[in-house]
Amino acid sequence: MKILLLEDEYSLRISVKEFLEDIGYEVDDYMDGLAAFDAIFERSYDLLLLDVNVPSMNGFDLLHNLRKENVKKPTIFLTSMVDINSLKQGYERGCCDYIRKPFDLQELELRISQAIASFYLKEGSEIELGDELVYDISKGKLIHKGSEIQLRKTEKDILEVLIKNKNAVVSTQMIQDEVWGDYVEPATIRVQINNLRQKLPGGVIENRRGLGYIIER
Repeated sequence: MKILLLEDEYSLRISVKEFLEDIGYEVDDYMDGLAAFDAIFERSYDLLLLDVNVPSMNGFDLLHNLRKENVKKPTIFLTSMVDINSLKQGYERGCCDYIRKPFDLQELELRISQAIASFYLKEGSEIELGDELVYDISKGKLIHKGSEIQLRKTEKDILEVLIKNKNAVVSTQMIQDEVWGDYVEPATIRVQINNLRQKLPGGVIENRRGLGYIIER
């Protein structure tokens, strides 16, 4: 899962980034609102962590501008603001949660897991993919009959793209954009998908010839 972190306080930004990377997230960090805004259109992020008072474009305006462009991602504001008007403004702009500074990093972990589950999964963080096969999207673990199936990072990223678009065909172009961000040879994408399919029980990932891949559940 990829997270964009916007925070202009250096020590806090580094602490949050290192903590989240240690527990398995991929994090791009920014201290400038405009730079973060541009990055969101250049890369694909699964969740946004936004400070409010940052240079160039504040967090409220950043999220408001994203919504105008029809970019919808689960967003948590990291802020020292406590007044009800600020809270109201954040929710009106489209955030799903607030966490007030100072905060415990383990609390942040829980808030992120809940935001991801609520936005992408609705029913919880564990996704049933077949008979005794589940993927815990908050922990990044694939479990079959009680045992974990070890996935490489690229395989995990591909699986999460398919899960987030469950019951819809995902093209190789979309997988390229979400997983690599830049151009890769189509053969490389096919090899990675085939490697993933070989680790899963048969039929979980179906090929739609000429269209892409789909998980139907």
